[in-house]
Amino acid sequence: MRKFTPMFWIAISMGALFVGWGALFPNNLLEVMTGIKTLFLDKFGWFYQFSASFFIIAAIIIASSRYGKIRLGKDEDRPEYSTPTWFAMLFSAGMGIGLLFYGVSEPASHFSTPPFGDGGTEESARVSLRYTYLHWGFHAWAIYAVVALALAYYKFRKGLPGLMSATLYPLIGEKTKGPIGYAVDIIAVFATLFGVAISLGIGAQQINSGFNYLFGWPVNFTTQLIIMGFTTILFIYSAASGLSKGIKYLSNTNMFLAVLLFFAFLFLGPTQFVLELFSTTFGSYVQNLPSMGLRFSPFNQEDNQWVKDWTIFYWAWWISWTPFVGTFIARVSKGRTVREFILAVIIAPTLVCSLWFGVFGGTGLYFELIQGADVSGQSLETALFYVYKLMPFGTVLTIISLLLITTFFVTSADSATYVLGMQTSNGSLNPPTLVKVSWGLIMAAIAAILMGTGGVEGLQAATIISALPLGIILIFMTAALFKSFQSELSSAKKEKENVEETASHKKAQ
Repeated sequence: MRKFTPMFWIAISMGALFVGWGALFPNNLLEVMTGIKTLFLDKFGWFYQFSASFFIIAAIIIASSRYGKIRLGKDEDRPEYSTPTWFAMLFSAGMGIGLLFYGVSEPASHFSTPPFGDGGTEESARVSLRYTYLHWGFHAWAIYAVVALALAYYKFRKGLPGLMSATLYPLIGEKTKGPIGYAVDIIAVFATLFGVAISLGIGAQQINSGFNYLFGWPVNFTTQLIIMGFTTILFIYSAASGLSKGIKYLSNTNMFLAVLLFFAFLFLGPTQFVLELFSTTFGSYVQNLPSMGLRFSPFNQEDNQWVKDWTIFYWAWWISWTPFVGTFIARVSKGRTVREFILAVIIAPTLVCSLWFGVFGGTGLYFELIQGADVSGQSLETALFYVYKLMPFGTVLTIISLLLITTFFVTSADSATYVLGMQTSNGSLNPPTLVKVSWGLIMAAIAAILMGTGGVEGLQAATIISALPLGIILIFMTAALFKSFQSELSSAKKEKENVEETASHKKAQ
C-alpha cells in the first residue's frame, strides 16, 4: 500500500488551509465560525437534541434483540485484549481530560446558574449534578457505542475498510468508494480534529492553572502554547510507537492515576455527604432521563440559551468525537459479541463518570453550601485547584492531577492521530508513522489557532459546526447497520432451514 493515499493529500491540504486561514486572518476566522455556530444552534438545535436520544433508543433495541448474539469478527474470534485493559483503553480515549476539567467546575457552574429556577440553593445543587450526569452519561456513551459498533462490525465481520464511509455500503453500495465516500470521510476527519482540539485546549488551560497554583506561573496563552508544544512532542512519540506499546501502557497508567485520585478525593473530603448526595441525584437522573434528554424552554429564552450553551454543546462534542472514539473502540473490540459490546461501552463508563462527578462535584458543592467557600466563583479551569486548597494534602493532589491531565492529554491526542491515520490510509489498522506524525502536527496547530483566536468559545464553535453534517451521516449509518443485521439473521435462518431440510431428506432415504 502506498504511504500517502489521495484521501490523505486532500484532507491534509484542507487542514493546512484552515491553519493558514487562522494564522493570517484570525479575527475573520472567529467571526465566520461564531456566525455559523449561532445559525446552527438557532435553526438546528432540535436536531442535536433528538439525535442524542435516537442513539440511546437504537442501542437499547440492538442490545435487547437477536442482533446481540452477533460477534464482531468471525464466529470463532475471541477478544484480543483482557477486559480490564480493554475498558481502560476505551475509557481513556472516550472522556479523558474533560473529567478533570469539568469534575468540580461544571456542577459548581450549574449550581450558581442552573438550567431552571434560582441558583445557589439546595435544589439547584441537586439539579446541577443531575444535568452533569446527563451530559456525561448514557446519551454520550450510546452515541459512541452505536458508531463504534458499526465500524467494528463492517471491519471485522464483513471485511470492509475501517472507514466511516464503509459503514454506508448497505445503503449506497459502490458509491462509498467515490466522491460521496470521500466527502463522508473528510467530514469525519475534520470533526475529529475539532473535537479533539477542545480537549487539547482545555487540557493546556488546566495544566497552566495547576502550575500557577504550585509555582505561580502566569496564566496566559503564551504559557499554554508552550505546554501544548511539549505535550505534542509526547503524544506524537507515543502514537509513533504503536497501539500495543504507547497507547496501551499510557491507558493503564491513566486508570491507575485516576483511581488513586478518585479515592483520595473521596476519603479526604466529606465522604458521607458526597455519597448521600450521589445516591439521591443519580437516582433522580435515571428517573428523569427521557425528559432531561429532550428538554427545551421555548417560552424562556434565558433557560433555552442554557440548553444551547451546555446540553447541545455536549451532544455536538460527543458526535464530533465519534469518528475518533468510535474507530479506536472498534479497533480494540474484535471478537466481542454485539450485546457484550453495547452493555460494556454504555453502562460501565456511565457509572464511572457519574461516580466521578458525584464525588468531585459533590465535594465542591459541600464546600460552597456548607463551608461558605466561593467554588462557583472560580473559572472552569481553576475550580479544581481552588478546592484542593480547602483539602488536606492539596499540593500532593495537585501533582497527581497534573500527571493525570498530562497522560489523558497524550492518550486522547495519540489515539486521535492513530484514527486520523486510519481514516486517511484506506482504513489501515497500522497507518504509516509519517501519516500519524503529520496529523499530530496539524491537530496541535488547529488547537493552537482556535485557542489563540477565540479561546474555548472558538473551540466550541468549531465543534458545533462539524457535528451537524456528521450527525446526519451517523443516522444513516445506524439505518445501514440495522439493515445489515436483519440481512445477516435472515441469511442465517435460511441457511439453517436448508441444512435441516437436507438432513431430513438424508434421513428419509
